[in-house]
Amino acid sequence: MFKRRRFKQKLTLQDRLSAWVEQVQRQASKLPPGPEREALLKKARQADVANHLHDWAKSPGLQSPK
Repeated sequence: MFKRRRFKQKLTLQDRLSAWVEQVQRQASKLPPGPEREALLKKARQADVANHLHDWAKSPGLQSPK
C-alpha cells in the first residue's frame, strides 16, 4: 500500500500566500502588457483577497451568534 509522506509546514498558509503574491507581482512587472501578465496579476489579487478574508474571519470583532 502507498504511504503518504507528511510534513509540517514551517510557515503559515498566510505567510506562504503573501510571499507567493510578492513573487508573482515581481514576475508580472517584468512581463510586457498582455494576457499572460493580466492572468498573473489576477491570481495574485485572488490570493491577496484570500489573505484578507482570513484576517477578517479571525478578527476579534467577529463573534459567533449566541
